[in-house]
Amino acid sequence: MTADKEQTLKNRVILVTGGGYGIGREAALTYARAGATVLLLGRTEEALNDTYDLIEAEGLPQAAVLPFDLASEDESLFVELAQLIGSHFGHLDGALLNASVLGQRTMLDNYHWDTWQKVMNINVNGQFLLTKHLIPLLREAPADASLIYTTSSVGREGRAYWGAYSVSKFATEGLMQVAAQELENTSDIRVNCINPGATRTGMRAAAYPAENPATVKPASEIMDLYLHLMSPASIGTHGQSLDAQQK
Repeated sequence: MTADKEQTLKNRVILVTGGGYGIGREAALTYARAGATVLLLGRTEEALNDTYDLIEAEGLPQAAVLPFDLASEDESLFVELAQLIGSHFGHLDGALLNASVLGQRTMLDNYHWDTWQKVMNINVNGQFLLTKHLIPLLREAPADASLIYTTSSVGREGRAYWGAYSVSKFATEGLMQVAAQELENTSDIRVNCINPGATRTGMRAAAYPAENPATVKPASEIMDLYLHLMSPASIGTHGQSLDAQQK
């Protein structure tokens, strides 16, 4: 696929967490094809570099690689991350908070405490610290800005054996709602959640090891909503939890 002729994100700076794999990688490519400078954030630098190379191979706006571990409990590292982005780019026009971990698929009374803590730390605390320190950069956007969280159907209605992942996505929904209300009349930042639905990713394979991957859509086929919410076309859509796939 070549660059989007409409260039709906031309000259915009967009951060994508989990940009090395799956939905994050596809979203990064989608945003770059629409003209954005994409900041690729994730724990595995090699995977981020692979996404960077894909963007370069298509002759798209040069991306930036930001190795970062969302499991960190040191807030100063999040402060430094925001300062780094600010010093190099001045602002953010959008952020897709996509990175998360699955944890165990088991009953609560079998759930490992250390795994529970890891899932909640990455999926909830890390999202909060990113939100806290990215909002000032989003406020500096010259026009509108978009903050997108990644939710799940198990974050809207609890489901047996989904443990910390389910609970963390309930928290993500709550974080989105709180941020949306706080920013509604005080900024030009719109805040929403996307539920990607069943998508052919490594996390999906881990959650459903017996499933035939060919029966679920690849990430490339669910990008319409990701692009829409990041573009000015979605101005006015705020505080919503939306599905990337029709049920």
